[in-house]
Amino acid sequence: MTELSPVLKQATPVLAVRGEGVYLYDEDGRAHLDFTAGIGVTSTGHCHPRVVEAAQQQVATLIHGQYTTVMHQPLLTLTERLAEVLPQGLDSLFFANSGSEAVEAAMRLAKQATGRPNIVVFQGSFHGRTIGAASLTTSAGKFRSGFGPLMPGVAIAPFPNPFYYGWDQQTATRFALRELDQLLAGVTAPADTAAFIVEPVLGEGGYVAANAEFLSGLRERADRHGILLILDEVQTGFGRTGRFWGHDHFAGRPDIVVTAKGLASGFPLSAIAAPRAIMEKAWPGSQGGTYGGNAVACAAAIATLDVIQDEKLVENSAERGAQLLTGLRAVAEQYPADGRAGIGDVRGLGLMAGTEFVTADGEPDGATAALVQAAATRRGLLLLTCGTRCQVVRMIPALVVTEAQVNDGLSRWTEAVREVLG
Repeated sequence: MTELSPVLKQATPVLAVRGEGVYLYDEDGRAHLDFTAGIGVTSTGHCHPRVVEAAQQQVATLIHGQYTTVMHQPLLTLTERLAEVLPQGLDSLFFANSGSEAVEAAMRLAKQATGRPNIVVFQGSFHGRTIGAASLTTSAGKFRSGFGPLMPGVAIAPFPNPFYYGWDQQTATRFALRELDQLLAGVTAPADTAAFIVEPVLGEGGYVAANAEFLSGLRERADRHGILLILDEVQTGFGRTGRFWGHDHFAGRPDIVVTAKGLASGFPLSAIAAPRAIMEKAWPGSQGGTYGGNAVACAAAIATLDVIQDEKLVENSAERGAQLLTGLRAVAEQYPADGRAGIGDVRGLGLMAGTEFVTADGEPDGATAALVQAAATRRGLLLLTCGTRCQVVRMIPALVVTEAQVNDGLSRWTEAVREVLG
């Protein structure tokens, strides 16, 4: 008798049989308020009618048109439609299946376009689990351990994390940029450095946002040294942060953008975008894949773009995100970490909110975070943890979440925190 790998651990015990909007329903018909969105994937909610209709129509017409063998209209249409939302100048696209795959494609492109071997990543990053992407990942040892040696040519610089350092944002940012300069002087010379790759908001690293001074500092150094700036928008893109792209909050200007997750409302699809002048430097045969740009996934992505625009989901993300963060901060005020375990920080952008738990002496407290997450699950609120020590409980509901549903989630959250922290 076969079974799933025993190392695949579920965050909740729920066996989902149906999804609708921000709810998942189990075998007994119980509704669970899903504030995980499949790790930020079901951007338009579970089984949005327009996405379902688009996928059903495409399934009945063409399921798989391998896009280096033949071309299909959904891929051409999606390519045209993405021009409406991509950062200015990023006019060339390559499609793949997963975030990891797209990150690897972006890294390969940067190395081939510059002729340089090294990549700079930032502490707390998550870029995937494949060998190259895992080599770029520093959010937790579990993503890097047990299968080394990892890919060479990766240098790690600090990310401006004010709560971790105990500094204000400006101090943390100036420290991070100064250390980056030291890295370029002593570890990876600019002439050896192909790209900086960074998330506008650390995902698995604990929902820590970048800032305008930091991203502009990266941009200035990239321009000065001929280094490419890759923005990993796998989790932050498509309205998640209350702007279409996470870097829109900081006036960032990428050379390459990586997107996945919310792109197709649950269908596997990812992409990288770059100016044609950069993309055409990829070596022949370096881009491709059997399933990339799948016709059904592309049809779902087109419908996703339509829903995001027509239902004003980016605006809803900003409004509901502000509501969510206000509510989470009100709970945090009741359970401060003042000589006991409690909530050390609440942070986020849009519908990407994290609550960090700390011990009585201010250390990351993954044990308490796990207890609160489990208590929320018992109350029908599905959540995930993140952070290097799994000390952050994150909330990432679908962009269709309503004011009443946010209030409902906050009520259940309050009860869960009270149960654990008393």
